[in-house]
Amino acid sequence: MKKYLLLAITGTFLFATSTFAQDAKGLPKSFGVSFFLNDFATAARIRTTSLNTVVSEKSFSRVGEMSAGLAVNYFKQMQPRMSYAASLGLSGMRYPMPGRNITKSSMLVDFSATLNLMMTTDEYYVQPYLMLGVGGHKYGVHYGAYLPAGLGLKLNIFEDANVFVTSTYRVPVTTETANYHFQHAIGIAAPLGKKK
Repeated sequence: MKKYLLLAITGTFLFATSTFAQDAKGLPKSFGVSFFLNDFATAARIRTTSLNTVVSEKSFSRVGEMSAGLAVNYFKQMQPRMSYAASLGLSGMRYPMPGRNITKSSMLVDFSATLNLMMTTDEYYVQPYLMLGVGGHKYGVHYGAYLPAGLGLKLNIFEDANVFVTSTYRVPVTTETANYHFQHAIGIAAPLGKKK
């Protein structure tokens, strides 16, 4: 199953990059910071029951059940409706590794790279987009890998900056050292250099 998922993601990246025109000159790069919440409890509830049960019983995690962190973000506009994003995040937490009893908190260092497929261009104030990528983390002596997929919203409400909101579901590739979870983030990004 994971081989097929990896093949599908690779195919998506290749298709997306080959179908867009090659005129990417002058498209902006941005740097930002974000605040995020890792939500393992909701993902576990959905996997043990169903999404329908979680929604109907309103058993989504409360903010107190999630672990918070900070990240630095880099965005590169590749085409008018496609961008690349990279994120490096830090959070202190007890990572729920499958089959392991983690008793104390440690620092989780998390890196992800995604391809963002925009539904509109940056001429609009609101840009919804789909995200698909790869990621990895280090927790103590353990390394893990996952595939993030989700939704984002870019708000072009400032002349020299934008606000972004994302929500991704992270599917573990290394099932011994990574776990299913959601990550919800909000941040602000500003262009590097002048827009051309």
